[in-house]
Formats: sequence, C-alpha cells, structure tokens
Amino acid sequence: MDRRSLFRSAAASGLVGIAGRAALGAETPGQDVPLVTGPQGPLPPLPLLTDPGERRGDMLYRRLGQTGETVSAIGFGGSHFAKPGIEEATSVRLCHAALDRGMNFMDNAWDYNDGASERRMGVALSQGGYRGKAFLMTKVDGRNKDIAQTQLDQSLRRLRTDHLDLWMFHEVLRYDDPDRIFAPGGAIETAIAARQAGKVRFIGFTGHKDPRIHVYMMEVARAHGFQFDVVLMPSNVMDAHFRSFARLAMPVALRERIGVITMKAFGGSNGVILKSGAKVAPIDCLHYALNRPTSVVVTGIDNEAVLDQAFEAARSFRPMSPAQEARITDATSEEGRDGRYELFKTTAHFDGTAHNPDWLGPDREATLALAPRNGG
Repeated sequence: MDRRSLFRSAAASGLVGIAGRAALGAETPGQDVPLVTGPQGPLPPLPLLTDPGERRGDMLYRRLGQTGETVSAIGFGGSHFAKPGIEEATSVRLCHAALDRGMNFMDNAWDYNDGASERRMGVALSQGGYRGKAFLMTKVDGRNKDIAQTQLDQSLRRLRTDHLDLWMFHEVLRYDDPDRIFAPGGAIETAIAARQAGKVRFIGFTGHKDPRIHVYMMEVARAHGFQFDVVLMPSNVMDAHFRSFARLAMPVALRERIGVITMKAFGGSNGVILKSGAKVAPIDCLHYALNRPTSVVVTGIDNEAVLDQAFEAARSFRPMSPAQEARITDATSEEGRDGRYELFKTTAHFDGTAHNPDWLGPDREATLALAPRNGG
C-alpha cells in the first residue's frame, strides 16, 4: 500500500486526527511515513505536527484545542517541584523563574505530595501578580459529585485562587471510571456546575494506563452530549511500540477537536527511559514529544538545571523529518516493545488512586449497599 492510499484508509477509519491528516497530505511532498507493523498487522500512523507554534524568546506557544487560549509548549509539572527534601522557598523560586521566562502552563493535582504541591504553587502565584501570568490546571480524583466538590474547594484554597483555568479528572485508569464520572450524581455534575459558577473555565481528563480507556472516556462523554476541552496522555520515544496513546487515543482527540497535552516524556518521575540503554538523550525525548500535535508537553521541574533543559528543548526544537523520527523509533524498538520501561502502563507504581481508593469516593454500588432500605 502506498503512502497516500495508507493515509486515505486510516483517515476514513478515523485513526488519524485533523492535524495528522494535514501532516500526511500535500504539505509534505516526497516524504514517506514509516509503516510500523505489530502482531495484528499494520499499526495506525503516528499523527504528525503541522504547526510548531509561535516562538517568543526561548519558548514556543501553541493553541490549546478550541479553548481560544495560547499556552507554552512545555508546561511546569506540579509533582516534582514539591517533592520531599525540596524546601518551600526553592519550590516558589522555581515556579517564579519558569513564569518569568515564559513557561505559563502550570500543572498540579489535588493529591500531589499530600497537597504540598498545590499549597506551594498557591504561595508562588499569590505573590507579585504571578497568578495573572499563569494558565493554571489542577486535577480531581473524586468520582462522585460530593467528594469532587470537596476536593475542588480544597484545591482552590490551597492554590489561593477563585478559579482554575483547567480542571481535569485525574487517573482515568479503569473502564469503570468514565461510567462513575458520568453516572447520576457523578463528578461531571460538579465540574459543569463549577464551570457555570466561574470557578472552572475548562474541563478535561487524564490517564496513563491504556489508550483504549481514553477512547472509551471520550465515547462515554459523547453519549452524554458532553465534549471535553482538553485531554492529557503519555507521549514519549517508546510509546509508539506498546499500547500507543499517540497511535490510538491522540487521533480521536484531534478528530473531535479536543486539546491534547502530554506527559511522561522520560517515562515518569524516575526517568526510567533514560536508564533503559536506548540511545536517546534527554533533549531527544523532549523534542520527540514536542513533535506530536500536542499543545503542551508537561515535564517535571525540580531544579534549575532541569528548568534550563526544558527551555533549551523549546529553543532548539524544529519539526522533525520522518527520517529523524524513524531514527528515534528504531533506536527504541527493542526496549519499547513490551512496555518494560513504561511502568505507568504495565505496573501500579504510578497509580495513586489504586493505592488510595478512598480518594475516589464510594462507587454507586457501595453507596446503594450501605443505604437503608424500605425505611429501615
């Protein structure tokens, strides 16, 4: 099958998003898209970048889906900067330095570091007008509306703000998560009410386990007449080879015009991809993630050197040719084939809500089982 026939077939089946269709079309004459074959036959092509973004100084800026917002192409990860052993003054200084240099997308979550991440970011943003410089995102674990409301109120207090720019359902890892969120009395009711009240501007969801669960979450939303503004998913140099979010979930989001942001460019907080033996440098990992049609690549920042590295990646990024991408995917094919270095997909190590199911709140069945019956 030639390149154009392959593209037409994939596009007709909905496997390539809008940005991917443009990237595989007439804009790139003479460039061949490598065809990857898996156990079940040819895999969908990777969606390609068509617009690297607007360069301002050392940072790139990209549109965030259909929100009308423009955000930094590399975002400040909210977990790393408040890890145990890092002083609060250091956390605040890192946050200020990122914003001063133009990294305006601020990532966080209700559960990061037992709330310390939100509290420290709140301190940083409450000083010197920094809140006005930031596009602020945090995440919620609660699956029913009551616990989601409690967590939202806590997040707003910790972050010292009256509104979030983006609120995301965290760790959609299980097939029952979408059903619980969209059930009567589910957390989606809190999100919609918060948006109507001006406490939340945009709504999204995250997950890192299996791209098919991401697709199911979007299907459930569609069945309920709801469209997410943004979705967060893993993207790294090994993703293409195993349970590929870029091949399976990203095209669906792009087709539905949902903004895509990505994470785990190094395989998680322990940077396991860099320890795998694959011949890729840290800058390769960030450039590869930036080469997908994503608005933001969220990366952990826990010291000045890592912050400098993030800005250097943005400053030096240029869209890759298929040959350049193929060099990286070839270099990671052996290590990436079974997910052994994407532990967030293959283990429970990164699954905070699996270790702390109370963060989710009781599911509907548990609530019904505990409820008194017949007035008893």
